[in-house]
Amino acid sequence: MAVKEEERLELFLKIGLDERTARNTIANNKVTNNLNAVIHEAAVTEGCDRTIGNLLYTVATKYPANALVHRPALLGYIVTIKIKTPAQLEAAFSFLSSTASESFELKEFEEACGVGVEVSEEDIEQTVNEVFEQNKESILELRYRTNVGDLFGLVRKRLPWADPKTVKKLIDANLYELLGGRTAADNDKALKQKKEKSAKVKDIKAADDNPSQPSEDLNPFLIFPNPEENFKVHTEIFFSDRPVLRCCNTKEVLDKHLKRTSGKVYTRFPPEPNGYLHIGHAKAMFVSFGLAKERRGCCYLRYDDTNPEAEKKEYIDHIEEIVEWMGWKPFKITYTSDYFQELYELAVELIQRGHAYVDHQTPEEIKEFREKKMNSPWRDRPIAESLTLFEEMRQGMIEEGKATLRMKQDMQSDNGNMYDLIAYRIKFTPHPHSGDKWCIYPSYDYAHCIVDSLEDITHSLCTLEFETRRASYYWLLHVLDIYQPYVWEYSRLNVTNNVMSKRKLNFLVTKKLVDGWDDPRLMTLAGLRRRGVTSTAINAFVRGIGITRSDCCMIRLERLEYHIREELNRTAPRTMVVLQPLKVVITNLDSGLVMDLDAKKWPDTSTENSSAFYKVPFSRVVYIEQSDFRMKDSKDYYGLAPGKSVLLRYAFPIKCTEVVLADDNETIVEIWAEYDHSKKTKPKGVIHWVSEPSREVDPLSIEVRLFDKLFKSENPAELGDWLADVSLHSKVVIYGAYAVPSLRDAAIGDKFQFERLGYFVVDKDSTSERLVFNRTVTLRDSYGKSGK
Repeated sequence: MAVKEEERLELFLKIGLDERTARNTIANNKVTNNLNAVIHEAAVTEGCDRTIGNLLYTVATKYPANALVHRPALLGYIVTIKIKTPAQLEAAFSFLSSTASESFELKEFEEACGVGVEVSEEDIEQTVNEVFEQNKESILELRYRTNVGDLFGLVRKRLPWADPKTVKKLIDANLYELLGGRTAADNDKALKQKKEKSAKVKDIKAADDNPSQPSEDLNPFLIFPNPEENFKVHTEIFFSDRPVLRCCNTKEVLDKHLKRTSGKVYTRFPPEPNGYLHIGHAKAMFVSFGLAKERRGCCYLRYDDTNPEAEKKEYIDHIEEIVEWMGWKPFKITYTSDYFQELYELAVELIQRGHAYVDHQTPEEIKEFREKKMNSPWRDRPIAESLTLFEEMRQGMIEEGKATLRMKQDMQSDNGNMYDLIAYRIKFTPHPHSGDKWCIYPSYDYAHCIVDSLEDITHSLCTLEFETRRASYYWLLHVLDIYQPYVWEYSRLNVTNNVMSKRKLNFLVTKKLVDGWDDPRLMTLAGLRRRGVTSTAINAFVRGIGITRSDCCMIRLERLEYHIREELNRTAPRTMVVLQPLKVVITNLDSGLVMDLDAKKWPDTSTENSSAFYKVPFSRVVYIEQSDFRMKDSKDYYGLAPGKSVLLRYAFPIKCTEVVLADDNETIVEIWAEYDHSKKTKPKGVIHWVSEPSREVDPLSIEVRLFDKLFKSENPAELGDWLADVSLHSKVVIYGAYAVPSLRDAAIGDKFQFERLGYFVVDKDSTSERLVFNRTVTLRDSYGKSGK
């Protein structure tokens, strides 16, 4: 080992790293250089406590690159033991990542990181006891299969700054006290059910309280079994008048399936083409396409087009295009309507086997009879009669609404999804895909499971609201004696301050409360794309959430914004735009002089890389943000004020010498200032600006749209009058913003960071005469402070 490496090893050991970690660190030049710099910045070259050293190592490996200017301050908090836990440090990273290079209030930083908050062991013990008491029933049921991480998360949610070692110790102690020692059965069940069942803990929401800690490193697909394991009992169906039905594939059926598929994983993404896809569909795509990709299998894009009245070609085209944009490539594109003939033939088979009948009840009568658990008067009609009537339905001989084909299930079941569900109904409506060949159309409950079987789907993955339909799904495949896929349900993706219901989204669009399906305020994937969100950020967000069965899953919008910032911070070049221009005349600069200065597209760029810079003109007239000037200065203000200096980013310090007011003696018309060509002045404040490109020529004028949360409440869908919750300030349009000349050539879809303002994208409404920019996300989390 070289002398320098030996010195580095000794230095890393001094801060408490174990030898293996230290040697692994030295093998990575980037981490080595970062850790060396951190140790010197923290002034602990002579060594420190191991706890401090571990935190310093985390800083070296995870510190946000966009906030390096604040790293020394953070290190000061660590070495003085004001920040002393990983949770506090992660909170600091989140705060500083949002702050970037801007100044911030120390009080806000300390509140965000829990500085000075002391949590006693008694407080931790009391909280752990409360969590165990609230979840005692599920813990006793699951025993040592209980997800300890979920329990830990509940404690941390209440006491975010509690010592994690103490929390873990008390959780383990409470588990032992409640359950006793592990038994052989505990170990056996853990092995057998690990892939099928995850612990449920009451009131657990998605672990998004700390959005800077997504769990992308874990493989979310490990929970799913391999195709050859699909011989186990899928579900038990309890009937009111016959023995329990345990649904599973026979060896013969499974062997034939495996031969047809060569043992590969087959999944499907089955959207209804009756609207635009939203971020919940992004999770569905990630689960189904992602599993197939991870197992080197195949995923169908299947349009669930059983309702000809709701489907449109516009939606079909959109879905195919957005799936590709999200980075997924279907094995094959199919339609449920491709199988209408097979579905019809199986419906005839179902009648012949005595498991379906033609019914003449009205929808109101069906609803009433279901509520009373009463059989239809036509339920026991002869099989031959139902076959004749079903054929008449197919030939269009029966009026619409006068007959349906219903499955003969169990009207006395405790599961409402076994109340003789409708298999076919009459609709004299041409189908967008199959034309006018059919006037009877299968229901979702009938078609979905059969097409899964016909396509040899190995893993039928859907959201939890379909869990109660398992019985109907497997009953139908069982009575038809056809292959049964493995079904697994996961939690829906709901994001705060938004609605995900297609019905509600359609209402917002059709009533013109938003500007179409791709309005940037909506959580539609088209809207997110127009807002400037990348598919990479969406997939990272979904992967970080994981595939869980927590049925009360409401993910905070800030967690999505975290991933958006992470992506754009790496990919969006920096530029300067002034939203609310205030004219500044630099009186000691010649009126005809224009200097071309270098500005950085990327904060950490090398001075030798010319492509990482762009030119900005600096002339006698510049424009700054109105908010960057005050008539009265204060200690906590870093902008411009009379007699005060600020640094114009990439340019010179300027000092306000005079303020020109309008006739009302209040409105500021312009500022007069002098610039320091020598740059000897060292003001604290740094502001962005835009200059006249030449004498008496205005800067590039652009339109900027500032988007915010569409709804004021976190869960507007729960409100009686959800429309009243729409925020009137969710869209603000600024028509007179000024931009640097280099933005003139920006194309639709180009993304930028407007320094100190946020991330923006060129909107499709842009023309050659006028550019329009949409704000994707702010630099700073503007909602975190409110505690929402």
